[in-house]
Amino acid sequence: MPVAELLPLADLNACCEPITRDAISPANADSLSRTLKALADPARLRLISMVAAHEGGEACVCDLNDAFDLSQPTISHHLKVLHEAGVLDRTKRGVWVYYGVRREVLADIAALIGGSA
Repeated sequence: MPVAELLPLADLNACCEPITRDAISPANADSLSRTLKALADPARLRLISMVAAHEGGEACVCDLNDAFDLSQPTISHHLKVLHEAGVLDRTKRGVWVYYGVRREVLADIAALIGGSA
């Protein structure tokens, strides 16, 4: 699913109260649930953490392979899912793709769930 099909979480946060204060619309619930599904995988959570903690705040698959008992295509798939969910940015440099965590998106998710309540 392309990134453009999801309602941007930043827009959700700007227009909506945290779900602990007010019921969210079906469209907002659908968008948020897709993002949370992308996060609801132990390997993906580790990838987010590792990318965020990596020098310069970004990493390529080659920087992440050794930490997992997964193939490079599987790690790339997980990174793609996180990118499509809007959690990771990616930039291509030569033959490598570098990923960086969109910290504002994670903060928006926390605020929507009521983390700032």
